[in-house]
Amino acid sequence: MSFPRLIPALLLVCSGLAFAAPPAMAPAKKTSTQPAPASSSPPDEVAPAPASSASSDVPDLADIRAFTRVYAMVKQAYVDKVDDKTLMRAAIRGMLAGLDPHSDYLDESDLKDLTEDTTGAYSGLGIEVAQLNDQLRIVTPIDGTPAARAGIKPGDVIVSINGKMVQPDALDAAVKQLRGAPGSKITLGILHADAKAPVTIPLTRERIRIGSVKTRLLEPGYAYIRISQFQEDTSSDLDRQLEALQKKSGPLRGAVLDLRSNPGGLLTSAVGVSDAFLNSGTIVTTKGRLKQADLDFSATPGDLLDGAPMVVLVDNGTASAAEIVAGALKDDHRALLMGQRTFGKGSVQTILPLTDTTALKLTTARYYTPDGTSIQAAGITPDIALGNLSVSTQAGDFSDDEHESDLPNHLAGNSPIDDDTATTSDAGKLAVDDYALSEALHVLKGLALARPVHSANTVKR
Repeated sequence: MSFPRLIPALLLVCSGLAFAAPPAMAPAKKTSTQPAPASSSPPDEVAPAPASSASSDVPDLADIRAFTRVYAMVKQAYVDKVDDKTLMRAAIRGMLAGLDPHSDYLDESDLKDLTEDTTGAYSGLGIEVAQLNDQLRIVTPIDGTPAARAGIKPGDVIVSINGKMVQPDALDAAVKQLRGAPGSKITLGILHADAKAPVTIPLTRERIRIGSVKTRLLEPGYAYIRISQFQEDTSSDLDRQLEALQKKSGPLRGAVLDLRSNPGGLLTSAVGVSDAFLNSGTIVTTKGRLKQADLDFSATPGDLLDGAPMVVLVDNGTASAAEIVAGALKDDHRALLMGQRTFGKGSVQTILPLTDTTALKLTTARYYTPDGTSIQAAGITPDIALGNLSVSTQAGDFSDDEHESDLPNHLAGNSPIDDDTATTSDAGKLAVDDYALSEALHVLKGLALARPVHSANTVKR
């Protein structure tokens, strides 16, 4: 398979996920500084070493001899025969691994995975799976996909693939079998959560699209925005969904932006999402050894929420591009951060092509929040810290209380009695389902009390 030649593109990654901007990618909103255009020079000329340091950076002859001796010894005496290509790739990967956790050598398979992560599209069945208790368990099927149409449910277990049992020590290999070319067939043995015996389900793979943005109303006037990662179209999806939500439900009094367990993604998408809620100010700056790595991104006028208050939920899984958004909204005093200290990945990676099917992912810069802070290794401390807590219910329901109006022969008042049973029940359920989100909504309501409801919103396009 031939992979399109990649240009050097700013990239943010975390926790093993890789996201690279495609050749035609541009920031979702205008920025004060655009990345320099990619050079047509060979990869080894993209980042030449400064001339002044060339003489002092010559490899030591003893180091070269040590490398060749080790190479020869491995070839001669290693327990299994190893070919030269495998050894050279291992040497390259080892060299990069010694630099930092995010620089890496990308082969054809890695580049394919990178493209799928970036676009949010892949060929498969439309299921999210997890490896739990030596089983391949269905987390959720995606609506409208082959898995959902076939009746696969959350909690189901995949016990066989194409008639072969799924082995506990080969779950990674089983996961890879689920993907394949659109139109190709696969048969799964599925054990439903309430069943005693598995059923056989034939499926046909399709092109699956995974959106990174989900929005809904928590209560009238208060929106919930979930961004799971930063893909090519995350910023435009956010614009579209918030516009539709406000067209249907009216102007918002506030919003909770949920960035928990968001591993990052494209720098341009992070800039676009930040810009969606800012009228002005710096979003992020990057600084590296080369001049091309020094960039400054600033917000443009227009706020999707028209200044309505925001609370951003973060945790120790909020990383990379997600930390750019959290840092921008915090430092520019646009939102309150709640939750736990973020992951602390403050570096930028660049994709440099080696061949049509291989590339180098190299850390080329650090990024800084608007206050000039590098969050590398330190993370971002939220304004309001929340422990990893949960709420449990006791006997009775959330509306199990008494009022004067419940007493026999009570005196009548001159105001109508507002039966808030549904609201109380919903609030209690939210606290049980997601304690942090429930607390964020409480804070958001407090912030909204000081701000009048606007009749219209300024939409940034």
